[in-house]
Amino acid sequence: MRKEPPFKHGTPQKTAVVLINLGTPDNPDTPSLRRYLGQFLSDPRVVEIPRLIWWLILNLIILRIRPKKSAAKYRTIWTEEGSPLLAIGKRQVAALEAGFKARRWGVRVELAMRYGNPSVASVMDKLRQEAYDRVLILPLYPQYAAATTASSFDAVFDWAKPVRNVPELRLIKHYHDHPAYIHALAEHVRRQWRTIGTPDFARGDILLMSFHGVPEKTLLDGDPYHCECHKTARLVAEELGLEKAHYRVTFQSRFGKAKWLGPYTDKTLQSLGQLGTKRIDVMCPGFMADCLETLEEINDEGRETFQHAGGGEFNYLPCLNDSELSGAMLTEIAGQHLQGWPVDLGYEESAAAELSASRARALEMGAKEIS
Repeated sequence: MRKEPPFKHGTPQKTAVVLINLGTPDNPDTPSLRRYLGQFLSDPRVVEIPRLIWWLILNLIILRIRPKKSAAKYRTIWTEEGSPLLAIGKRQVAALEAGFKARRWGVRVELAMRYGNPSVASVMDKLRQEAYDRVLILPLYPQYAAATTASSFDAVFDWAKPVRNVPELRLIKHYHDHPAYIHALAEHVRRQWRTIGTPDFARGDILLMSFHGVPEKTLLDGDPYHCECHKTARLVAEELGLEKAHYRVTFQSRFGKAKWLGPYTDKTLQSLGQLGTKRIDVMCPGFMADCLETLEEINDEGRETFQHAGGGEFNYLPCLNDSELSGAMLTEIAGQHLQGWPVDLGYEESAAAELSASRARALEMGAKEIS
């Protein structure tokens, strides 16, 4: 068991929210990518292959080849703030804090990465040291998948194993069909169409919704991810007033030789280009922040695939990122899951007398405090 942090009787109850995203390398160079990919691809939730076989493949082949190629791709999207995923994540924290402040809630918000930094363990340690005894875990994955959401929960539970006084935890499993999330996506699209013009669906223009792929085996084994992606797409299309012929649902980022969820985004873009599609707009509803998979794989590689095959106009519609819509949506979803916990800004002052009396009673009974 780890040593407990300092404790005083009568300490006010404090509430925090931890946003968890997939992760990012510290720098766009080969050593950083080797560390990041090593951690990411070693997770049995991510790669469901017998451990010994996969260890040999990963360490003798993949980690000798892929880091250099991935580093080159990361350099194409790296910014002065560093990784887009991390920079946007920090702004999402600020947006959620602003949303809580507007409600007069005193809730701490932190960002953690499942792989890379800041790690889930380091963030949970920080909150524990500062006596936060109620923590809401909000993964930035709207659709549940064992490889993402469940893996994030694993990281929290692994941190908790050696902790004696574990804080009260709440976990948000998914929000793929939450009205606030669907509204934010649809309104985000409408606002972008007001700027670039609405597609001409009568001539065959397409809105393509690309989700991150997972092996088809996960669906057959009972993972609900595939169904949740399709439900998100259907609800967004309904709010936008689209007919079935106006949009497509595809899956990107497949890896290895196994069959993954289809149809594949790259193959679909190629096919639509070959058909002479005049315009395609692509959005990635499963990503809460732009990252390598959206900026490089879709906006760069996807654009080239579509237009090289004969397609016309290609528009990438950015993720919600740290927009006002994103902040409002996260505030609404988190707010529903925080019900019943002490969140009001005035809680500590209003409870001061009761806490002081509680502390006095505990000390009179011979209670000890950790220092």
